[in-house]
Amino acid sequence: MFFKKNDVFSGGVEYIVVGLGNPGSQYANTRHNAGFITIDTLAEKYSVKIDRIKYKSLCTTCIINDKKVLLMKPSTYMNLSGQAVTEAMNFFKIPPEKVIVIFDDISLDVGKMRIRRKGSDGGHNGIKNIIYLSGSDMFPRIKIGVGHKPEKWNLADWVLSSFSDSEMKLIKETAEKACDAVSLIIDGKTDRAMNLYNS
Repeated sequence: MFFKKNDVFSGGVEYIVVGLGNPGSQYANTRHNAGFITIDTLAEKYSVKIDRIKYKSLCTTCIINDKKVLLMKPSTYMNLSGQAVTEAMNFFKIPPEKVIVIFDDISLDVGKMRIRRKGSDGGHNGIKNIIYLSGSDMFPRIKIGVGHKPEKWNLADWVLSSFSDSEMKLIKETAEKACDAVSLIIDGKTDRAMNLYNS
């Protein structure tokens, strides 16, 4: 079967890389959208446009290390991220171990990154929904540090607050590193990615 390199409607997807966030321009540079920012960076790196609407997401495909990869930005809003992820997993019959999830982490300083092979939701509602709907916590994840919540801030207000210019610069640098980590994980080198980038 022949397919265009970046045709999201053709078969053969081997990995899913999903960045978590909230759709809409009002959320574009907020802390909760660190996953979206990273997916946009990946799309730029691999010269593809995230312009297809499928699997309750904005998505596209690209080739990373000779593997066809679906890039996803769920349009379900954060708390229902699992709806989009499981729909794509079921369609392409992708096991959790080949679903890489990128999301914000308030326990890490801005610009820090942490890679895990699997794990609990850590109180993150997007991850909680993916685990609940997929029935598994065995998916690798890349956590992007967005800064600790200041004492007087409400948590929801903090994660929906925008990055400062200096923070945004750090986030973009971290997103570039996350792209390299994604490439290593897809290449079967998760341990190397963790050794290089866990901070």
